[in-house]
Amino acid sequence: MYQLPPMPPERRTQRSSFSSNRSGRQSHGHGHQRPEHRDTRSGQGAHRPYRGGGGGRRFGGGGRGKSRSTFDVAMYINKNPVAIEAEAPYTPTHTFKDFGLWPEVVRAVEKAGITVPSPIQDQVIKPILEGRDVVGLAQTGTGKTAAFLLPTIHQTLENRERLTLILTPTRELAIQIEQELRKLTPHMKMFATVCVGGTNIRPQIAGLKRKNHFIIGTPGRVQDLMERGHINTRFVTTAILDEADRMLDMGFIHDMKTILKDVPKNAQTLFFSATMSPSIEGLVKDFLNDPLTISVRKKEITNAISQDVVRYEHHHKFDLLATLLGKPEFSRVIVFGAMKHSVEKLGAELVKVGIPADSIHGNKSHGQRQRALTRFKTGQIKVLVATDVAARGIHVDDVSHVINYDLPNTYEDYVHRIGRTGRGDKRGSAITFVPADLT
Repeated sequence: MYQLPPMPPERRTQRSSFSSNRSGRQSHGHGHQRPEHRDTRSGQGAHRPYRGGGGGRRFGGGGRGKSRSTFDVAMYINKNPVAIEAEAPYTPTHTFKDFGLWPEVVRAVEKAGITVPSPIQDQVIKPILEGRDVVGLAQTGTGKTAAFLLPTIHQTLENRERLTLILTPTRELAIQIEQELRKLTPHMKMFATVCVGGTNIRPQIAGLKRKNHFIIGTPGRVQDLMERGHINTRFVTTAILDEADRMLDMGFIHDMKTILKDVPKNAQTLFFSATMSPSIEGLVKDFLNDPLTISVRKKEITNAISQDVVRYEHHHKFDLLATLLGKPEFSRVIVFGAMKHSVEKLGAELVKVGIPADSIHGNKSHGQRQRALTRFKTGQIKVLVATDVAARGIHVDDVSHVINYDLPNTYEDYVHRIGRTGRGDKRGSAITFVPADLT
């Protein structure tokens, strides 16, 4: 249990230590707050630190996904996490040379320091090379990007008329995939254009005028470019949906269907997702031909993350956060907020009190988001304040803590948030701020 210092006399109505109360069940949520993509309100006046919301009674505030009518604080408490059991080493049945990949591709893999195939690579590369449609169930960090890039690179070297379209939920992930593609195709004259929102569309249009082998983008921007006549999906030979479950969570279902509907029936289609929801099953049925499903999902690790709550009264919420972040063990922290304007304001207020911080949200330009993420990864700042939408696809090593400054919309969002810490065999901690009247 974290012990926060006592409040000054005028603040002692605030409960300033983590509560172990597990018995309360009441309605909960962000009240009138709305999720990022629906936020239309202006921020509070600049003369007050952002205190955050969460004092209302409705869970989810009319936001995305499934909502619950009750709040169980016990769901956010796990003070005795289980030890992370070391998984038995995976013994691959192939080497990269066994797949029959072009020698240039094998050399690029070796140069990238990839010595043996990961489980997802070991199991999906061969079926993809054979032309099968594949559903790959794999979590982030399992090597799935190379799992679909390596065989599609090989196929493109075999036939340079091929066009691979890769859809991702966020621009950050699209950029990561393009970087991985460049790393795996040195001197191969493989051309790709990244098509994402939040950046100038003109360079993307210019890039699409040349002959591309890969188009990598987010559904909204890809559909926009399709409507403008710059992307014709009738020429797509391979369609790849990466993190399909996240795209569905973010409301891209109609964009995805629109993009895929004109892809030729004989095109190869690959779905990669961490989960197999009914919506994804529907997409698989509509757009994949006799797919092979391969699952290498890891065990749920949230039980291995230390989870606790801190009670707050509205006017002391920011002070409690600043106190926590001042502790040395809070070395690299992601703080989740509900809305774009509140995340921006909270990041600025932390800087004012001497805590190196930056924010990432949907209103920031691509360049601003990349700079904030780079500063966080390189240790120039210790705190990254983010919305759920902006945090999709953010993968940073050694995050010591995740703090839910505003309550998540759904329990699934909570699991996604705290999964930013405790990655691999590392231990992690998650803290959720809960209004004092939710007991």
